[in-house]
Amino acid sequence: MSGRLISAVLALALVATPLATVAQSEEPVTGDRTTDMVLDVVVMRPLGLVATVLGTALTVVALPFTIPSGSVGASAHALIVRPAEYTFKRPLGDFSDSSEDRY
Repeated sequence: MSGRLISAVLALALVATPLATVAQSEEPVTGDRTTDMVLDVVVMRPLGLVATVLGTALTVVALPFTIPSGSVGASAHALIVRPAEYTFKRPLGDFSDSSEDRY
């Protein structure tokens, strides 16, 4: 079971890496706004949801290391808040990362 989970996470990382460059584009990715919206709904939003859930799990796993160093807030922001804002606050079809980096 754990081997399948590791394989799935690695496969997701391989798929998400090229899409990360698409996600930072300021202009329409395909040139057509409707196609960008479909790409956003079908690919980017589910990946953002997965990143938020995995970031939450990683934040919990990292707590023994971040509590003593006082960096719980920074790690939670990077691993949970930013993916959640990208997934849920961004306009549909807008691939720019407009969240302000407060840290």
